[in-house]
This record gives sequence, C-alpha cells and structure tokens, in this order.
Amino acid sequence: MIVSSNQRDHDPISDVLTRFQHDAVLDYYGRRLATCSSDKTIKIFEIEGENHKLTETLRGHEGAAHPKYGNILASSSYDGKVFIWREQNAQWAKVADFNLHHASVNIVSWSPHESGCLLACASSDGQVSVLEFNEGNWLHVIFLAHGQGVNGVSWAPAMVPGSLVSSKPDLAAQRRFATGGSDCLVKIWDWNREDNTYTPTTSLEGHTDWVRDVAWAPTILQKSYIASASQDKTVRIWTSDPAHPNEWKSTVLTFEAALWRVSWSLSGNVLAVSGGDNKVSLWKENLKGVWDCVKWIEE
Repeated sequence: MIVSSNQRDHDPISDVLTRFQHDAVLDYYGRRLATCSSDKTIKIFEIEGENHKLTETLRGHEGAAHPKYGNILASSSYDGKVFIWREQNAQWAKVADFNLHHASVNIVSWSPHESGCLLACASSDGQVSVLEFNEGNWLHVIFLAHGQGVNGVSWAPAMVPGSLVSSKPDLAAQRRFATGGSDCLVKIWDWNREDNTYTPTTSLEGHTDWVRDVAWAPTILQKSYIASASQDKTVRIWTSDPAHPNEWKSTVLTFEAALWRVSWSLSGNVLAVSGGDNKVSLWKENLKGVWDCVKWIEE
C-alpha cells in the first residue's frame, strides 16, 4: 500500500533526507525515484501523486553512490566502481560491475537510446570510461579527458540539431558528449566509428575555477546548447548552430555562490541551476536570445 507522506510520523523520504544525499533521479515518467546517500545505499521509491513508498534498497558500494535511472540503473561511487542493476520480477539485482578507475567515479550518464546502450563515467583520476552493452556483452573504452579530474559528463542528442527542419536531414545517430573538469575546461568528444575511440574536437575556455557539472540540452531544433556550472560562481550557456558545429559562443550567468549542478527540462528550453547556497533557479531564453530567470526556489 502507498501511504501519503503527510499521514505518517516517519515517512521514508523524510528519513532518507536526514542523511547526506549525493543525488536523486526520477525516471522518464516521474513515477520512480532513485536516491543515493552517504550511508552507501541506493533507495528506490514508487511515486504516485503525493503518495510514495520505499520499494528497494540496493547495497554494495564502499562509498556514496550516484544513480542514473532507466529500465536499468547505473551507480558509481567514491570507491571507483560502477555497478549496473536490473529489475526482474519486481526485484533488483546487480548484473555487472566495473573497476576501471583509480579514484572516485563522480557521475555517470546514459546516452540517448538511439545511440545504443552506452554509459559514460567521469572520474577524479582524470579519465572517462564509456561502457557499451552489445550483443549480450559489456565492452568498454577508457581515456584521459582532464588531467586534474573529471566532474561532469553529458551526452548530446542522438540526432544532429536542425535535422528535423533540414531539406537533407542527417538521420544517423551520433555519439557525442561533453565533459567538465577541474582544469576549468569544457571539452566536446566525438566518436570515431572505425576504431571505436573518442577524440576531443572542441575545448571551451572561460571558467576560472573547477567545472562542477555540464548538461547538454536535449533539443534537436536549430541550435545546440551546453550548460556548464562552475566553482567560479558562474554558469555558462554555450551555443552552436549546425552550419558551424565546432564554433561555440557563451552567455554568462553570474551567481553569489559556487554552482554545483545544471539540468535541462525534457523539452530543452528551461535550465535549472543549483548551488552552494541551497537555492535553485530556473532560466529561459527569450525571443531576443537573452536568458531570463523565471523562478527562484529557496529552502
């Protein structure tokens, strides 16, 4: 039975939030929530309106875990490991584990499903690994991305921006992602199909401190958008058009605290920004190309 949170003295989500939380991710439909905590567990909740129930607690990491939620779940941890979990018959089980990194794996990111079953993993050891499930086997490539550590990774949409409105659309799924590092850089990586390698095609400069997070907007209309959040108290929104895919211009949003996370809405037109001051702000581009803050959320 799902019990409303405001009808219990001890509701499970409130109990979870009394611990130090590292991440929380809803599934695509907003019906399931995965949280990860410094108690080394991942908790999965079923959500229905204002009601919720704890359905599963996953253990196995030796440090705090980061989940990313889909029909399978990936988690990473300070222990340098990445686990893949799968639900079968309402039970979650670990189906694969990887120990490729020598330091904390800070974040993991699933690719768009059109690109294949791919998981990018960003680590403090300076490397990015890309795991691929293909014909029943897990394959991987690993490479140095940012020498001082990688803090964020985000996949581009599978379709090239402008494809839907082009007279000659390129409908082939691309494999492309952005990374942010402690070297203050944002880098863009493209896949070479012939030798299954990822090479940096663009390095975006502008931040003056660690890049804590990057988020590539899921829009496939006229432009590409990448948001980067930094310890330097700024968010940069990088834009590129299909005619010049390796040329990027940035708009700077300035805040009063260091920034930790950026996240786009599913439509790719609203950007959420969170920082060290426990505030969340929502931003939207107006018709003149200026980014306006449309809402502040404070604790």
